[in-house]
Amino acid sequence: MRLVIARCSVDYDGRLTAHLPSALRLLIVKADGSVLVHSDGGSYKPLNWMSPPCRLTEHPAAGDEPGKWTVTNKAGETLTITITETVSDTSVDLGIDPGLVKDGVEAHLQELLAEQLHLLGDGWRLIRREYPTPIGPVDIMCRDDSGAHVAIEMKRHAGIDAVEQLTRYLELLNRDPLLSPVQGVLAAQTIKLQARTLAEDRGIRCVVLDYDAMRGIVREGTLF
Repeated sequence: MRLVIARCSVDYDGRLTAHLPSALRLLIVKADGSVLVHSDGGSYKPLNWMSPPCRLTEHPAAGDEPGKWTVTNKAGETLTITITETVSDTSVDLGIDPGLVKDGVEAHLQELLAEQLHLLGDGWRLIRREYPTPIGPVDIMCRDDSGAHVAIEMKRHAGIDAVEQLTRYLELLNRDPLLSPVQGVLAAQTIKLQARTLAEDRGIRCVVLDYDAMRGIVREGTLF
């Protein structure tokens, strides 16, 4: 991972345009190719970013011309970072991440859905739980009734981060000609409206799971 603290302005040109005026910011370049622009506020969310696969081209400062990073993704969208001052520039090898250890409910949801794939459609077949990829395991990999591969991301409560995570998995899996095309399903007990909107815009199916029903628990007051 590369961490750069620099005074910079940022321009995004893609499905829309956005501009961040010059300020001191943290630039992160991850091993998977993603580039993120952070401020010292706004919690964990970057001000702007480019998800992999993308290409970073650096143009060093020359004379009165500032340095410039141009980040381009496969859709032709660009993130242009103009750097007028670099405070620090460090790189650290973080090694292989062991992945997120899921809590009991989320892990149990994954186990139950793997056993009840009929909830997603008739004829669906399990390939593997915790399907390995270089950027972490996919919760469930399966085939639908047509034989197409489907990657399922499980959450108790799904937000935009879950959509971004599944998007990264899908971009990587679809590079493999033995798997492509791979569709995505975001399955959770609750899915935030913003996450559903983003997922559906990216062709990801959203499924809300009833944990009690999957465990065979009949709620009081229900007839069936």
